Amino acid sequence: MENIAPSHLEQRLMSHLQTLYPNFDASELARTCLTTFNLDPKTESPRPHRNLWDQSDIMLITYADTLRSENEAPLETLQKFVKNKLADSISAVHLLPFFPYSSDDGFSVMDYTTVNPSAGRWQHISDIAKDFKVMGDLVINHCSSRSMWFENYKAGVDPGAKFFYEADPNADLSAVVRPRTSPLLREVQTKNGQKHVWCTFSHDQVDLNFENPDVLLEFLRIIRLYLEKGIRWFRLDAVAFLWKIPGTPSINLPQTHEMIRLLRLMIEHYAPDSVIITETNIPNQENLTYFGNANEAHLIYNFSLPPLLINSLITGDCTHLKQWLMSMPPAQQGTTYLNFIASHDGIGLRPTEGLLTEWELDTLINTMKRFGGRLSSRTTPQGEAKPYEINISLWNALAGSVQQGPDQWQFARFMCAAGVMMALEGVPAFYIHSFFGTENDNERLDNTGQFRSINRHIWQMDDLEHALNTPTHHQKVFQGICRLTQIRRAQTAFHPNATQYVLHMGDSLFAFWRQSLDRRQSLFAVYNMTDQPQNFNLSELNLIATDDWTDLVTEQVYEDHLANVTLMPYQFVWLANKKGKIKLSQPK
Repeated sequence: MENIAPSHLEQRLMSHLQTLYPNFDASELARTCLTTFNLDPKTESPRPHRNLWDQSDIMLITYADTLRSENEAPLETLQKFVKNKLADSISAVHLLPFFPYSSDDGFSVMDYTTVNPSAGRWQHISDIAKDFKVMGDLVINHCSSRSMWFENYKAGVDPGAKFFYEADPNADLSAVVRPRTSPLLREVQTKNGQKHVWCTFSHDQVDLNFENPDVLLEFLRIIRLYLEKGIRWFRLDAVAFLWKIPGTPSINLPQTHEMIRLLRLMIEHYAPDSVIITETNIPNQENLTYFGNANEAHLIYNFSLPPLLINSLITGDCTHLKQWLMSMPPAQQGTTYLNFIASHDGIGLRPTEGLLTEWELDTLINTMKRFGGRLSSRTTPQGEAKPYEINISLWNALAGSVQQGPDQWQFARFMCAAGVMMALEGVPAFYIHSFFGTENDNERLDNTGQFRSINRHIWQMDDLEHALNTPTHHQKVFQGICRLTQIRRAQTAFHPNATQYVLHMGDSLFAFWRQSLDRRQSLFAVYNMTDQPQNFNLSELNLIATDDWTDLVTEQVYEDHLANVTLMPYQFVWLANKKGKIKLSQPK
């Protein structure tokens, strides 16, 4: 029988599989992977270093059931809202886990293949995907202890019999990096006796064992289903913890990076317009490694941005924010950053390691507590409890300053934060509550006992519509954010990969220059990070003398290139030599 040489795709796949599964036949396993994924081995590779985004891309982060109407599936309510109210402001919707779950607001997945009936159906997600890019969560590190897989694990039957990572309770696990304070191992009675399973996050979230290739094959089936339903962007949740080796930190291991490369290979050959985003809430230098050589994540979360930006706005000093931004490498073509200030989780504090001093971190934490925030901790390998994240709504986080406490500048400070995020290199992502200026939900926190619930408010649509149609801060925030997003989406200098250069204008003014890929549009973003008026001279910006310069925010034209400019507390300017034309959809 004639031997057929493996295709280029098969060869690349086999290389990854040989590294991950040295005791298995890589050739046979590669064929099984391709068959499972319904992928032709002869599929041509997509062109590398393609930017699958531009300045019009802005993401909305939301739970499937954040917006609720009577007698309507929440996903249908969400679909109507984003189509009717946000079509001019966003291009993508990140749907947080919408599956049946047992805890952690969706991140303890019981069944990856079905939509939680209380949220809606797959058709609702496909409907959203007709008008927007949809990002789905691949909760890949762990699943629910109430899942069928875990029940099968305890019974010793497939699928699931060997799906979970077991460890010897007498092994030295002191080096393992933890994001929580709960015990790492959970004792479980199974058909084969007492076992101890690995639980990075909680005892209801049992870690999967990717040393078993059957787990990989199961996730390839899941990914293929998502692709078939219209999902094209994939958020790899908690992926840094994916591979475990007792005696090591069991975070950011080489096998984890290899697995991401394998998944990207499969996904982008199935759908060349697909995007992988790694969720790795870890120190900045470690986070950057998930770009690989432009062959792992297309986007990585800019986890250092939220704590540093909030810290700058409440202290009035942008020194650390500026130093961090100067140290960030420009992303290669085909990769970029995902910029965010708020999300369904809290403000991560690990990304401040090496960036803020202990005293500065304590000041930030105490100020957030003063504004109603709560503090979650993690356990270090030495058994010490360390601050992990601050749980607070963004609106409350920016209520005032370290020196004065709550003040009259909350709205201006909030808009300044949004203005910074939207102008930076990368794709901006707004948590849905940032569109509304939603406050701390202390009632929900009291009901659940979970700190993260404080920033996971559920809006009844009647209440939201009333808030957006009457003179409230919710209306003011919504109108202000929508206007800024529409301005941003028209400027080529805001392309996620456009040139960025940090300017030195003191500790009170945060400033940087952006230039479009074709070099036609230059844009200077200058922000007053304080509660006092600040002055600067346009001569500090090196404006091109032959061009007219306009502040896109106020539409003021600056004919005098040596003029003094006064920025009121938290005011900012986007000075551009050319104005992109804002295109709005028809009113609905």
